Amino acid sequence: MSSQLFRQWVPRLLWTPRARTSLAMARQTHRPLGLARRRMSPPVYRPLVDLSTMEERHIILTYRLDRATIHELCAQLEPDLMSPIRQPTGIPPLVQVLSVLHFLASGSFQTTVAISSGMSQPMVSKVLSRVLSALMKYMRSYIIFPEVGELATVKGDFYALGHIPNIIGAIDGTHVALVPPKDSEQVYRNRIRYHSMNVQVVCLADQYISHVNAKFPGSVHDAYVMRNSSIPYVMEQLQRHRV
Repeated sequence: MSSQLFRQWVPRLLWTPRARTSLAMARQTHRPLGLARRRMSPPVYRPLVDLSTMEERHIILTYRLDRATIHELCAQLEPDLMSPIRQPTGIPPLVQVLSVLHFLASGSFQTTVAISSGMSQPMVSKVLSRVLSALMKYMRSYIIFPEVGELATVKGDFYALGHIPNIIGAIDGTHVALVPPKDSEQVYRNRIRYHSMNVQVVCLADQYISHVNAKFPGSVHDAYVMRNSSIPYVMEQLQRHRV
């Protein structure tokens, strides 16, 4: 038999049905083990920053909150971020909160990814949605307009600041920049020619936020935002009761 015929026929003779069955069984046996092994070794994300070693000034500059408030926020949100259904595998609540705070402070996914312990941009996006949902859950426990019985104290605090009587809040609007939806881009373009949400905020004398209206895009006028918030109704009720 020539060497050419040998090379052609010997592999065919050896590749019997039994050999094919054995290889298939080996593949079926080893593939699940490989998958199981990968599932047992999830990625572990550790914070690249240690708040205990950072100066307070640098923490506020990076996250817009002080050290104590960040730890308090983590403790508040931890039950929601540790839930088996909602927790991204291996990402501690502190890493999630720091990533979202940094994104909100900088507006940049790229710089957030760089400091968020190796999380990919899609993972940062998922964490952003998760943490913001948890924050919204507790928002009404913190952003509360003063009750009627508290208004005398509120007026006194404002009078101490500027000697103007009967002030129950300081109100203003701000444009929060964003990337607009493609199908309604023009609606979000404000008069300064960038895309934003027109957000109305009321705060007390101690800068405690008592009201937020963030429903309208940047092209909407401040007066319209005001008319379509709860503030006119609140003021009408206070005037009716001569508070």
